[in-house]
Amino acid sequence: MPTRILPAVGDADAVRSITTLLSQLPDADPVAPVVDSTQLIDTLARLAAESVDELPEVVVVHERIGPVPALELIREVALRFPAVGVILVTSDASPGLFQAAMDYGARGLVALPLSYEELASRVQAVAQWSVGVRRHLGSGGDVFTGVGGTVVTVSGAKGGVGATLMSIQLALAAQASGRSTALVDMDLQTGDVASYLDVQFRRSVVDLAAITDISPRVLADAVFRHDTGVALLLAPGDGERGEEVTDRAARQIVSALRSRYEVVVIDCGAQMGGAAAAAVEMADTALLVTTPDVVAVRGAKRTVRMWDRLQIRKAEETTVVVNRHTRGTEIQPPLIQKITGTAVAGTAIPANFKELQGAVDAGRIHELDSKSVVKQALWALAGELGLVKAVEGAQRGGGRLRGDRGSVSFRRRKE
Repeated sequence: MPTRILPAVGDADAVRSITTLLSQLPDADPVAPVVDSTQLIDTLARLAAESVDELPEVVVVHERIGPVPALELIREVALRFPAVGVILVTSDASPGLFQAAMDYGARGLVALPLSYEELASRVQAVAQWSVGVRRHLGSGGDVFTGVGGTVVTVSGAKGGVGATLMSIQLALAAQASGRSTALVDMDLQTGDVASYLDVQFRRSVVDLAAITDISPRVLADAVFRHDTGVALLLAPGDGERGEEVTDRAARQIVSALRSRYEVVVIDCGAQMGGAAAAAVEMADTALLVTTPDVVAVRGAKRTVRMWDRLQIRKAEETTVVVNRHTRGTEIQPPLIQKITGTAVAGTAIPANFKELQGAVDAGRIHELDSKSVVKQALWALAGELGLVKAVEGAQRGGGRLRGDRGSVSFRRRKE
């Protein structure tokens, strides 16, 4: 059986040399190369969604791949697609880098300039390992097969536009529909998720920042299991400690969460530090919350442009959500879409703070009345984003989500 090999190489000269050698290997079936980390993950996710057998046995990652650094990319592939063997191609073949590559999940390392014999030997060994893993996956064990959970980031165009409330309600809706859900407070200096949910906690996202191998047990020790079932990974109580969470640490944390939960909602706040930027870059869906006023919309436009300049997120890959929407305001969603150049969510969140105030002040936002039009809109937004799981036999427009009393839902009512 031919060995499918997917090269991930950003450099044009390196692409030619690597693909030429790969095509000469016995029983090799090189596929079209991908040019950056985003394309690699998207390609593997698409193939894994069909079947683990559709994945290539070997992925060859060049050291100058970007925008995600090669070692970080290897870690994400190893976590999300454990049946794929990764080989790192690098000009640094030192024992230190070799050990680091193995720690990050690589199955082999090949030094530049490439040698046919060395490349053939590594590809053969890694392909055999991959076939063995797939054989194990096919035996019916409860083994994670790779696609990973959905990551949604929620960022504010400016402070006070409602990003935290939206993050919490999206996570609650996903959990209530039967999906295992994690809510992360990545607003590291001023995060308020704990206050909204009235929880006392000892551990925070900072406790994972210095750990290079975040195992399921380590992750379980760091999260706080809320009464609703949502797993909370909270911002530190001492805001200055937020600086300990680097963009590299954030990538590791998001990858670890993605491998353990079906839905990961990340509150990034309105301050775009390195950790929040890394989360937005890795997200399947990046939401940007604005209110329909000039200052907030200008802030949204400024944020979209900054993300594009820093190659964090393209405007067309960002979804703006309009909060505190009223029909009478001059600034309506179509105008915001035109100004920002982004997509705009079909669900706008109505302005009605009076129905929120009691739950917010009590720190019991998870007990918000299901008759609340704000909550109904937020849970409808969760449905629009595909975060909720429809119950078998559901019908459009009625029913309840598990654990909720009368909010947006998919369960058929009993006659």
